[in-house]
Amino acid sequence: MSQTKLLVALTATLLATTANAGAAEFFNRISSFPVALNNPDAEETSAEIITVSEDGMTMIYSDSPAGGIGFIDITDPKAPAAKGFLSLNGEPTTVVVIGDKVFSGVNTSESFTAPSGNLSTIDLASQTIEASCDIGGQPDSVARNGDGSLIAIAIENERDEDVNDGEIPQMPAGSLALLNVVDGVVDCDSLKIVDMTGLAEVAGDDPEPEYVSINSLNEVVVSLQENNHFAIVDGNTGEVKNHFSAGAVDLVNIDTLDNGSLDFTGSQDGVLREPDSVKWIDDDRFAVANEGDYNGGSRSFSIFSKTGEVLHESGADLEMIAAQMGHYPDKRSDAKGAEPEGMDVATFGENTYIFVGLERASLVGVYKDTGAEPEFVQALPSGVGPEGAVAIPSRNLFITANENDLGADGLARSHVNIFELAEAEAPTYPHIISDLDADGRPLGWVALSGLVADAEKPGMLFGVSDSFLGNQPSIYTIDATSQPARITAKTVVTRNGHPAQKLDIEGIALDGEGGFWLASEGRSDRLIPHALYRVGADGAIEEEVPFPAELLAEEIRFGAEGVTVVGTGDDTTLWIAMQREWKNDAKGVVKLVSYNPASGEWGAVNYPLEAPAEGAWVGLSEITAHGDLVYIVERDNQIGSKAVLKALYSVPVAELVPGALGGELTTVTKTLVRDFVPDLTSTGGYVLDKVEGFAIDASGEGFAVTDNDGVDDSSGETMFWSIGAL
Repeated sequence: MSQTKLLVALTATLLATTANAGAAEFFNRISSFPVALNNPDAEETSAEIITVSEDGMTMIYSDSPAGGIGFIDITDPKAPAAKGFLSLNGEPTTVVVIGDKVFSGVNTSESFTAPSGNLSTIDLASQTIEASCDIGGQPDSVARNGDGSLIAIAIENERDEDVNDGEIPQMPAGSLALLNVVDGVVDCDSLKIVDMTGLAEVAGDDPEPEYVSINSLNEVVVSLQENNHFAIVDGNTGEVKNHFSAGAVDLVNIDTLDNGSLDFTGSQDGVLREPDSVKWIDDDRFAVANEGDYNGGSRSFSIFSKTGEVLHESGADLEMIAAQMGHYPDKRSDAKGAEPEGMDVATFGENTYIFVGLERASLVGVYKDTGAEPEFVQALPSGVGPEGAVAIPSRNLFITANENDLGADGLARSHVNIFELAEAEAPTYPHIISDLDADGRPLGWVALSGLVADAEKPGMLFGVSDSFLGNQPSIYTIDATSQPARITAKTVVTRNGHPAQKLDIEGIALDGEGGFWLASEGRSDRLIPHALYRVGADGAIEEEVPFPAELLAEEIRFGAEGVTVVGTGDDTTLWIAMQREWKNDAKGVVKLVSYNPASGEWGAVNYPLEAPAEGAWVGLSEITAHGDLVYIVERDNQIGSKAVLKALYSVPVAELVPGALGGELTTVTKTLVRDFVPDLTSTGGYVLDKVEGFAIDASGEGFAVTDNDGVDDSSGETMFWSIGAL
């Protein structure tokens, strides 16, 4: 199937509706769990590799930064609970369960040149270390066989990326370790070290095994990521039965430049797959996530036969899906793109699913195995940086573990996300996707920062992107009557025929003549002006209106976050919501700034902010006029359990009587219209930071959207929803 035809098919799948999906099954998120709850005193926590007890009631994850493993009670998967944390004497790299024991690979290396490690046995009930086997090197992945009698460990002995620019060989070489398990007890004396040197064409004398998986024949497939190679090993004898190169991929229609623009016209030839996670689908086929390392990364997942035949190659499909869903990480365009890394394969009922985690796009692609070309089912929002994944078919559950902890920067902590497979009319995510352009490529988008509604057509909206796409500032046409909502067109804002530079568009309003007013949040330290821009329907800037000197004299970084229009003709006034207090504002008071295009006059009123919680700030992020009221989005800058304020307020238009800038200003009164926090938790995730867009359509229906920060230190998740009639 050609890529264009495939993208059309994927778009149709993403646009599943009640009409065609009434009896379908989808995975939908039912809860999330911040793993810091298990270890609240740790400065940094992580959920990297995750597994589950044999009864499916307890999740266990490795936490490398905190030096231990955590336990989560999922007896009620909709309300996961902290169940404890166990510190280990080293860095845990992975976990598996056999019976009532947890087995963790622990890295105890003194240096890259003196690697060491062990396999620790932990009692699940008491959460105590019972035994430890020296495995002779630094472990990475650990896998068990079906009956729990065999454990395979990838001994990576990873390289030092600061030596020789990270190139291999760097000794000592890695290997594969095999251990027998008898009655739930590891027999340390049974340790077999399988030599993997001399197999790969790439640095064959320095194999670095990355991931292992065992099929029902006790055959171990080993990915050697840096060596771009696979080995098939007899787990009973340690014999290397087969080995072959992971090969290379020619990629087309990809974005290859980190330049603040989404342009899917690039290509790369001969990209080494350099696979990370590997999972058997059956006894003859295995799936791999081609993350890449130093020299490669084909942005894809593949299916191989154990004889070395490539049975399926996804190419750039996952990246195209990410782009349509607003999850494409442009800052990784010049590297490995969406970067598939984690993976699981599991059978639910009659269907076998392949789950592919996209580390940089923070999505999990879900495919149904057909025996031939897999069928795309959906993509799941997974939190920041999905690393581990585990399915629990007996409970219809699928779990992702996200290794990134950004709490030190006031961002999202590491989370575990729980999804349930159930009959549904449609998946709950995505909330909004883009169509394809005339050439069959995605209308890529990220960071929706403002909304306005068409004056006449119900359900027709326009959104804008902020400074993340600095070389492609855009106005998006949105069909909100579709499920999910659809971005049907993308209009680039231009100056003199070229994409306009130095814009940070945070607000959009209709100009009454077929075009728009745009509000740009300035930053003088980056030479981005605080200004209003009037653009035509084609996106061309027709008028630039800089903020007046008396306003800029009080500048602080946080400027215009929304713009709306009140009145008509010569009485037309633009009202601009300033995000936070500037120098001459009293604490807890922010300006609504006015501009009359006919007279050129500026003015303002004061708006009272809610008091922030300790360590937080509160500001405005949108303004929308409708009838006799102006609606304002007010929010704090907090994420997850720390988030308190994400809300919609109304202000009477009659109170918008501007005073002179620098003079005494009246203070408007406000009324709470809607608390957005319940909306933001309605799909089982943690509370997102930035509700930045709100519009009321021609029928009076209100719509809100979050800004995903361009998938930069963000989950990439965009929530778009209706709050009904106002």
